[in-house]
Amino acid sequence: MILIYEPADQPAERYDLDDLGAIEAEAIERVTGKTWAEVEQALQQQSPTALRACLWVWHKRKTPSLRFSDFDVPGWRKRLKARMSTGEVAETVAAVQREYPEDTPDFAQALRELRFLAEDPADVQAALDGQGPKEALPAA
Repeated sequence: MILIYEPADQPAERYDLDDLGAIEAEAIERVTGKTWAEVEQALQQQSPTALRACLWVWHKRKTPSLRFSDFDVPGWRKRLKARMSTGEVAETVAAVQREYPEDTPDFAQALRELRFLAEDPADVQAALDGQGPKEALPAA
């Protein structure tokens, strides 16, 4: 999962949650009261608590004394979002293809949701075309 934070009048910050340490993930679990699997689900639902907790641990790297209770993200709805990485999109497309016949409304709805959650919506079509994650493609 990719966390994207767009502070006012500053360049966007992009964090790959696969780069979190175990202690950081545990801190997120502790402050949210959720297991990591539940945190991931909450991120897909754009939960403000899960989004804020993930951004908080990244900011704690620079400011170790930063307390979660003191960490706010003004305008969080427009400044903070979670999106699926290319690899996660490919895995999810494969799961959707196993779950639903391609000519059903459920399949189409799952792909619409996936395009919304993908950091790059084109990754969905690439996975459908059998190209897999961009990182796995040979350089042109």
